[in-house]
Amino acid sequence: MNPESITAGAKTRAQVLGQNHVNQSLTKADEFSKPMEELASAYCWDEIWNRPGLDRRMRSALNLAMLSALNRPQQLKLHIKGALNNGLSQSEIQEILLQAAVYCGIPAGMDAFRVAREVFSEGGV
Repeated sequence: MNPESITAGAKTRAQVLGQNHVNQSLTKADEFSKPMEELASAYCWDEIWNRPGLDRRMRSALNLAMLSALNRPQQLKLHIKGALNNGLSQSEIQEILLQAAVYCGIPAGMDAFRVAREVFSEGGV
């Protein structure tokens, strides 16, 4: 894997999800999980998030909908925080999750709203 891509991706990842999250992910990485962390940084955070075609707000909105559909609460929690960092408002996140609920199912939507409420209450939103 390209070290420059890993570094660039880790920088973007920190800007969206927070430096603490990236530091914890890298610190906790062991011989087994380090390749996954590098893949996420290089492929997801550099090759995709750093592409010019969409801004970070749009990428965050898409991630919220997809993570809701996939019922991935841990990643959804991280990306709700990232969406707030990228300038989405609580009301915009609400609308994204409502739309996802209609297309992905009410149970997925209920879980997504539960996760969002946790994030908002933890962050004082």
